[in-house]
Amino acid sequence: MNAKEDKDKKRDDGFPELEALELPKMNFSGMVRNFGPGIILMMTGIGTSHIITAPTAGGRFGYDLLWVIPLAYILKYYGYEMAIRFTNATGKSIMEAYATAWMKWPLWYMLLTTLIQCCIGQAGRLIAAAAVTYYIFSVYFGLPLSMGVYALFLALLSVTIILRGGYHAVETACKWLAGILIVSQLMIYLVEPAPLSAFRHFAILDTPEGSWIIISAFLGLLPTGMDVSLQASEWVRAKKAGVVNIRPLLEDLNLAPRFDPFAPAKKDLAVDMGRLPPHAREYCRRWMKTSLSDYRCGQIVSFASACIFLLIAAIWIFPGHNSADIAADYPKIFAVGPWMMIVLLLGVFAAAFSTAFNYFDGWPRVVGACCRNLFRKTAELPGIAQADLTPAKRGTWYSEYNIYRLTMLFSLATSVIIILGGPKPTAIVLTASLLAVIIAPVIFFLNLYYCFSIIPKDNREWYPSPLAAFFAWGSCLIFTGVSIVLMVTRFLHLD
Repeated sequence: MNAKEDKDKKRDDGFPELEALELPKMNFSGMVRNFGPGIILMMTGIGTSHIITAPTAGGRFGYDLLWVIPLAYILKYYGYEMAIRFTNATGKSIMEAYATAWMKWPLWYMLLTTLIQCCIGQAGRLIAAAAVTYYIFSVYFGLPLSMGVYALFLALLSVTIILRGGYHAVETACKWLAGILIVSQLMIYLVEPAPLSAFRHFAILDTPEGSWIIISAFLGLLPTGMDVSLQASEWVRAKKAGVVNIRPLLEDLNLAPRFDPFAPAKKDLAVDMGRLPPHAREYCRRWMKTSLSDYRCGQIVSFASACIFLLIAAIWIFPGHNSADIAADYPKIFAVGPWMMIVLLLGVFAAAFSTAFNYFDGWPRVVGACCRNLFRKTAELPGIAQADLTPAKRGTWYSEYNIYRLTMLFSLATSVIIILGGPKPTAIVLTASLLAVIIAPVIFFLNLYYCFSIIPKDNREWYPSPLAAFFAWGSCLIFTGVSIVLMVTRFLHLD
């Protein structure tokens, strides 16, 4: 044994709890089994933008708008990755970093906009899933119940599964729904694949007359809203792997500082990996690589899904689609045979339902995270995981767990009321949309800023590379400019 190995062994021997950590397997199958937050993020994003906007683009303009899809994914890529990277490097949610801002203004803003999205935004996601369910059961099973009834059923089903199973139920459901979506899309696409000439449109910047609204929707909605990066950070935290898992132990062993949201200091969020014993550092490194691979694979599948939805519509519906309702033209795919429509509907349902399902968990997590960093009483009773719950956390209404549950029930009640025929919230919808457009570049910037300013530069496997930094800041700048243009054209009605 050489001197360095002897030194490392002595360091490990001083921390038996860290030496006992089980290293995750890094072969392909082992990594895939450990995937989770990235798949949840993927299935949250594969929703109306994929099943409505992409087919509309293909049905109206053929392959002409194919170039917009990779542009949207490239522009937003680092906004999500930095939130995930931050949590894997510090063991803390990006929401804790937001608590270090002046007067904690990002937390107050996110608390307000998230509560609005819980009712208005969730109503939109839920009605999309209910519409697919209504079509399936009315056409194939003869149960023509109203879409409001199906929306209520799906909402109750989602909330029941999440409250009983927690994060692991969300992860498991998303893996099954992702499998259904992927298989159904491949089955339909392979019946008549797009010609190779279609893929040249990835590099041809066509803007056909009347296409600007779809281009705007792609850039604004693909792969999903930037606020979902905050949910992704919370899902990484909920998985309790890597630095997240051992951060409390590192604090007890004085290997990492304790963070106080009411005396917030950025330096207290950082973990210096150089201080960790080699085994613990390798454990954290492997989980970091697994988590980033999880995210990147999810983005690739999401990107491919959007492209396939566009290509399917371009093959089977274009030319001839002029209706604002692309669903009215979906039956044209029926020409191949009844089985194809059923497969298509299963994939569309998986996409629509997973979005509504995940938002029932994601938005309440963000509200809980805001409250644990804003209010001392909630900070004294943190945690949502069933294994960490104490009688005080269960019985006190302002604990993070109960705020999470109350927000979920609030989202269920208000979204269903809106769908069942409550007052049309036109002004609220416009306000919520405007807030989302304004805050997206801010979230992008904050995710980058805290990742670069808190993760120690010496932690090379955790700190972004110079190339990543260049593309991250560049895409943030471009995305901000695009967002301003979209906001002006959409809300000020300028051509």
